[in-house]
Amino acid sequence: MFDPAAPIEASVTPYILQGLSERSKACIERLVAHFAKESAEHKYPLSSEPVGRLAAVLVLLYEEDGELRVLLTTRSKTLRTHPGQTALPGGRVDAEDDNFVVTAMREAHEEVGLPLDCPDIHVIGLLDAQISLYKISVAPVLALLTKPDILRTLKAAEDEVDRIFSHPLEAILDPSIAKKENLVDIDSEDWPYQTDVYSTSDSQVPMLGNMTYRMHRFRSSASPIKGMTAEVLIKTAEVAYDKPPVYDHFAPGQLRDYASIVAVLNQAPKEAAQNGTVPLASIPISTPS
Repeated sequence: MFDPAAPIEASVTPYILQGLSERSKACIERLVAHFAKESAEHKYPLSSEPVGRLAAVLVLLYEEDGELRVLLTTRSKTLRTHPGQTALPGGRVDAEDDNFVVTAMREAHEEVGLPLDCPDIHVIGLLDAQISLYKISVAPVLALLTKPDILRTLKAAEDEVDRIFSHPLEAILDPSIAKKENLVDIDSEDWPYQTDVYSTSDSQVPMLGNMTYRMHRFRSSASPIKGMTAEVLIKTAEVAYDKPPVYDHFAPGQLRDYASIVAVLNQAPKEAAQNGTVPLASIPISTPS
């Protein structure tokens, strides 16, 4: 039976980190310390939400050539919601899932064939909660993969995923780092912008009292990394590398507190969602840290 308040124990140990470069090791240690502090000081904000409105995504980090990378997918273009968009493996909570970690791992198994109960995947913790304008609350589950060879065995579920790819985590803070990647063409279907590696725009969200929301887009080797996926990765990278992005993360006046935005969403008329200028599932919510 799913328990949103179930404590999530990190399974990363100093022994597990021995195979990483010193820089990557320091990043993972910062993430572990961050989640230990957060879990000790704050009750996870989704612990009282109804199960039917909960979801989890997997932020799977691994090291390649001395740098941390993150596993990503491009959603199938045949899907009803957000076809062709970049996503982290994940989905809705099932009542049979024990906790958010089980949900994220199960969904990753279903979408890309990531092995269940894999001894080489080590949980780091839960990242700040996110919410969509569909009012689905999302728990990002961070984990470290210590044997990246497993990624060669992954296979996309034909009806859900078009592509499986990865991206340097630090490039989310400094998009110029991604220039060494085999990026998609500029002004193409997969990057319909004139900018080199990064694009941003501000839009007003009627459902949030016309709050300004800043959309971040990152050019990749597959599809643009943007919206909620980008927000999850920005927060992950900020903690891991202990530095801010080279761009301004939030628009002036943009709400950042999970509880405050949920309160506004609950008061907003449903019809406003249909007239908004921002995609419904791309509004990021960060809990205080």
